[in-house]
Amino acid sequence: MTSSRGAQFAGVTVAIVTPFRNGQIDWDDLGKLVDWHVEQGTDGLAPCGTTGESPTLTHEENERVVAFVCERAGGRLKVMAGTGSNSTAEAVRMTKAAKKAGATGSLQVGPYYNKPTQDGYFRHFGAIAEACDLPLVLYNIPGRTGSNILPETMARLADQYPTIVAVKEATGSLDQASQVLALTDLTLLSGDDSLTLPLMSIGGKGVVSVVGNIVPRDMMALVKAAAGGNIADARAWHRKLFPLCRDMLGVATNPIPVKTAMKLLGRGTGELRLPMCTMDEVGEAKVRQTLVNYGLLK
Repeated sequence: MTSSRGAQFAGVTVAIVTPFRNGQIDWDDLGKLVDWHVEQGTDGLAPCGTTGESPTLTHEENERVVAFVCERAGGRLKVMAGTGSNSTAEAVRMTKAAKKAGATGSLQVGPYYNKPTQDGYFRHFGAIAEACDLPLVLYNIPGRTGSNILPETMARLADQYPTIVAVKEATGSLDQASQVLALTDLTLLSGDDSLTLPLMSIGGKGVVSVVGNIVPRDMMALVKAAAGGNIADARAWHRKLFPLCRDMLGVATNPIPVKTAMKLLGRGTGELRLPMCTMDEVGEAKVRQTLVNYGLLK
């Protein structure tokens, strides 16, 4: 199937970190982050995702961060607000708030920990779609949620709810991604930076990126080359970016390494909220070395 459903989310959406200072959200730093991504030419931002430490944000903080990013972006880039929850009622409330704030769309993670059945997934996402007409991007990351949204369930959702427009695919399975593309007209986005090129080779349209917090232009170059059929350039960017995606981001659980890298690059405090904590000296040395090897640090 080919269609332009969700085409507005093609390209690079950066899952931005939430900057903290002394335990509180650093609004000044968050504003600078948004402005920096506008300057870099980033297509869109996804505040309050896993990278934004959404599990440790209060619901009020989540809504304030989304509203702040929407206002600061001022239409200069798209905002895919992380408003998913393992409580359907909470997801509905936060998604309505994101629409009111002016978000372009909503990133809806599969309910985590409670591991719904496939029918539970269908009813959960369906209830959100019925309650709010903001475009929804499904986020399938079984490694975090403990359960997989099957391609057949996505097909049912896509058939019944036209506002479900895309999927952030983070199963790590090209077979599953291929099934989603075969069964639906949803826009497929990579949920793993290192798999962006492989997923685009089967019909994906871009990435919701963590490494884009550091090098959005390079990730944009990869996606643009792949989308334009320039495979040699896309492969070269893939090889250049791969150590950042795997050696650095793989040192500890996201977003610990990317926040550490940003701190080393002079962008933010690197502060995290428990249960996320700063990495040890060995881990930080690995992150630093990867940045040096990439040419970002001396």
